[in-house]
Amino acid sequence: MSMHTQAQRAPVGLYTPEERTRRDATIWTPVQGILAPVQFVVFLVSLVLVLRYLATGEGYVIATWSIVIKTGVLYVIMVTGAIWEKVVFGQYLLAPAFFWEDVFSFLVIGLHTAYLWALFSGALAPVSLMLLALAAYAAYVINAVQFVLKLRAARLQMARVQEATA
Repeated sequence: MSMHTQAQRAPVGLYTPEERTRRDATIWTPVQGILAPVQFVVFLVSLVLVLRYLATGEGYVIATWSIVIKTGVLYVIMVTGAIWEKVVFGQYLLAPAFFWEDVFSFLVIGLHTAYLWALFSGALAPVSLMLLALAAYAAYVINAVQFVLKLRAARLQMARVQEATA
């Protein structure tokens, strides 16, 4: 393989040129761009409602519904994110560029799903349910930071490459 061919196939940042083209062309990129901040707003509202319940004992029903809604939004972003990953990288999850983010996403999904199971099975008392929700939310925040840092690094790398070729 010639050095020219190797350079064409080597990824710059997170994406090879072909992956970047697919990323930019797919509808799933703006879908993710819309869902991520929506999910964050739903998370913030729910967090306030959960903390209010824990502090005052009031608002259990609305806090519970907010967690259920947050979990639903999480499922939607996970499914659409897997589709995005398939379009861009050729596999639904665990593409090398987002491997650790996806692995941690499984923990986030697991904790949110555990909350739903505990809620609907009656396995936990209300305060314990809210504490489980807070654990799920803490994992969500860590995962969101992982994605933001990864995408920021990719933008900085791309800017350096563009600068070097200019």
